[in-house]
Amino acid sequence: MNQHYYDYVVNKKAHRALRHDYVDNGELASAYAANSVVDADRVADRFKKMLRDEVPTILDGQKIVFMRTVKKQPKIYTDEEWADIGRKHKLHELGFVSNLTPIYAKTIALGLDEVKKTATEQQKIEIEAILDLVDRYVDEAKRLGRDDVVDVLSVVPRKGATTLREAMQFFRILHYSLWLEGTYHNTVGRFDLMMNPYYEADVAAGRLDKDTALDLVEDFFLSFNLDNDLYPGVQQGDDGQSLVLGGKTLDGGDAFSDFSRICLIASRNLKVIDPKINVRVNKDTPIEIYELCTELTEAGLGFPQYSNDDIALPALLELGYDYEDAVNYGMAACWEFIVPGVSHDIVNMDSLNFSKVVNSAIIAKLGRVETFEELMDYVREVIRFDANRLVEHCYAARWFVPSPMMDMLSEKIKYNNYGIHGTAIASGTDQLAAVKQYVFDEKTVTPERLLHALGTNFNDDPELLHLLRVEAPKMGNDIDWVDAIATELLDTFSDALKGRKNVYGGIYRAGTGSAMNYLLQAGETGATADGRLTGEPFGTNFSCNLFSKIKGPVSVIRSFTKQHFNKTINGGPLTLEFSQQAFRDEDSKKKVAELVRYFIQRGGHQLQLNAVNIETMKDAQIHPENHEHLVVRIWGWSAYFVELDRGYQDHVIARQEYDV
Repeated sequence: MNQHYYDYVVNKKAHRALRHDYVDNGELASAYAANSVVDADRVADRFKKMLRDEVPTILDGQKIVFMRTVKKQPKIYTDEEWADIGRKHKLHELGFVSNLTPIYAKTIALGLDEVKKTATEQQKIEIEAILDLVDRYVDEAKRLGRDDVVDVLSVVPRKGATTLREAMQFFRILHYSLWLEGTYHNTVGRFDLMMNPYYEADVAAGRLDKDTALDLVEDFFLSFNLDNDLYPGVQQGDDGQSLVLGGKTLDGGDAFSDFSRICLIASRNLKVIDPKINVRVNKDTPIEIYELCTELTEAGLGFPQYSNDDIALPALLELGYDYEDAVNYGMAACWEFIVPGVSHDIVNMDSLNFSKVVNSAIIAKLGRVETFEELMDYVREVIRFDANRLVEHCYAARWFVPSPMMDMLSEKIKYNNYGIHGTAIASGTDQLAAVKQYVFDEKTVTPERLLHALGTNFNDDPELLHLLRVEAPKMGNDIDWVDAIATELLDTFSDALKGRKNVYGGIYRAGTGSAMNYLLQAGETGATADGRLTGEPFGTNFSCNLFSKIKGPVSVIRSFTKQHFNKTINGGPLTLEFSQQAFRDEDSKKKVAELVRYFIQRGGHQLQLNAVNIETMKDAQIHPENHEHLVVRIWGWSAYFVELDRGYQDHVIARQEYDV
C-alpha cells in the first residue's frame, strides 16, 4: 500500500479541496428548453461540457488515475420541464438509469476506437469527450514526469487493454464516466472473472507477482473512494459500488482464483467502504475461503456478503433467465440478484410490509374467528390483496433519462423484471406465533385484552407487553412451528406474484430485503402482537426482531434457512451482528467461518455479517472526531458510522449481538 496516497485520500481527504463548482445558474437547462434539445442530446452535451471543465489531477504515487474535480452536475431540465415529465410518466427514484451492471469487459478488450465505429451520435460525442480528457491527463502526466501514467494512457482507452493495470485504468475511466453522465448505483459485476486473464498474463510474462499485484489492486480500490461522497444515495456509502468474486463459470468451474484472494486481502488492508465485496460460494467452497473472508468481517467492514450459487442459480433459471445469463449473475447496489448487460430489471420497485399486513389482519379478525387457521386464511387473503395492490401500482412502464454510456456498455435487453421485497418477516411471524400460543392454544390472553393493548400501545398493560415481547416464541430460536409460519407468509407472498406480468412482459420477483424500510415502514406501523411498540424499528432485512430473546447464532441460522428461497430470490440476506469478542483468537475466527459455511450448506441464500462494539459506537455518537473510520453495515451497504443519521446509528446499536 502507498501509505502517503492512502493518508491523503482516506485520512486527510485532502483531494476534496481540489474540486470546484460547475458555474451554472440554470442557464444550461434553460438553453436546452428554449432550443427543444432532445433528451439524449442534452445528456451527451452536458457530459462533454463537464469533461471540458474537469482539471486533470494526478496525486502523488497514484497509479489508477481519473478523479472528479467538478462537484455537481448542472441540471439538464428546467423545473417546469421536470414537473411535466413527472406528470406524464412514471419515474423510478431519481429518474436516471440506476442499479445496473454494465458489460465492461467487452469494451475494455476492444478499446474505444473500435467501439466508436458502431456508436450512436451521442455515444461518439461522449467518447470524444473522454479521449480529450485522457489527452489532457497525458499532458499532465508528462509535466509531472509520470512516464508510467503516460505509457498506460497511450494505450487505453483508445485501444484494448493488454495488462492488468491497463484493464483497471480502462475500467476506472468507464466507471467514472457513467457517474459523470448521470447514471448512479453503477455496480461492478464479476470483477475477478473480468480481470483474472490480465493478471495471469502479467504473472506469466514476469510483469507482476502477487505482491506487486496486491499493491496495484489496493491503488485501484482507493479510486472507488475518490468521488463516493459526490454520489447520490440515502446516506454516504449507499452508492452501489459493489463487486462480485468467485462463483460458477459458464463451463461449470469456479471463478475463485489467486486474483480473487488478492482482492480480499486488498480490501482487508485498506478498510474503506468501497468497493463493497460480494462472494459467491456453494456447498463445496473450501473453509479456507471463508476464513479469509472472515478477516474482512473482523476488520469491521460489514462485508463480504455471501451468496449461495446452489440456491441462486437454479432459482434464476426457474424464473426464466437463460443459463448463460443466470450463471453470470451479480449484485445490485445492495443484494438483489441482477444479470449484467442484458437486463433492465428494476429490483427495488416496492415492498410488502409483513408486520403491518399481519397486524391489520389481527385487528380485523381476532375475536371474530374461532381457530388460528381461520385467522391464517385471512392473513393469506390480506397478503394476496396487498401483493395485487403493489403489482397494479408497479405495473406501468418507467421513464428514464437516456444514458448513451450505459447503452454502449450493454447488449440487447432480454429481461425487464420487477422486484418487490417482503419487509419485517420476523415481526409478522412472531405476531402470529404469539396469537397462536396465547389466544388460541393456551387461551391465556383474550382477544379483547390483546386488541385493547394494541390500540393503546400497551400503555396500561405492561404485563402483556412483557409476555409478548420477552416470553413469547420468536423466529430465530429454531422452533419449527414458528419458522413454518414464516415459510407460509413468504410462500403466500411469492405465489401471489407468480404469473403476473408488468407492462414490458417481465415478471415480478419476490424478495426478503428491507432496505431503509426497517425504519420507514416501521414508523407507519402501530403496536403489534409480538410486543413491538408503535413506530419501533424492525430488524434489518431477513433477520430477527431487535428485541427478541435469542439462543445464539446457530439457532438463528437454523430458523432462517428453512424457507423456500427459490421463491424469494429477488434478494435480501440474513444479517448477523457479531461482537468484536467473537474474533478474540484464531479458534474463535474459525468458528465464525464455520458458521458461514454451515449457513450455506443448510441452503441459506444470502448472508452478511457485522463485527460491532456497542460501547465504541456509543462513544462515536458523543465523540465522532475520534471514530472517523468506524465502518458498519447498514442494510446492503457499508458506511462510516459517524456520517450516518442518528436513526441508522441507533438501529445498528440496537441489533442483536452474537458471540461464538
